[in-house]
Amino acid sequence: MPLAADYPFLDLFWTMIIFFIWVSFFWLLISIAGDVFRRHDIGGGTKALWLILMVFLPFIGVFAYLIANNDGMAKRNLERAQSQQARTDEYVRSVAGAGTASEIAKAKELLDSGTITQSEFDAIKGKALGASA
Repeated sequence: MPLAADYPFLDLFWTMIIFFIWVSFFWLLISIAGDVFRRHDIGGGTKALWLILMVFLPFIGVFAYLIANNDGMAKRNLERAQSQQARTDEYVRSVAGAGTASEIAKAKELLDSGTITQSEFDAIKGKALGASA
């Protein structure tokens, strides 16, 4: 006899809900443990106590940490996101350069130093202006 016939729909639905709650709790536990390790305002002993509390009394430890450190946790997440965004923006600026004006300025320097000819300069300038249009 097939297994599906012995497992009614509502039991399957209930199992899915329990599984979702179980995965959500572990996600919350890992998120809080990550926050504990990233904190610089508490010492190693306090970090160890929080982790021991979360391992041996997981529900009490997780909910106590959320109640006691909710604002700080949100601020640290916001600061981390802002610093990552700033680093990404800085990287994009460094890779992109200043754009068309810097290309033409570099080509002008090469023309002035005699490295390239006037026709090569015009070609570079036309290419730079054509790429920006």
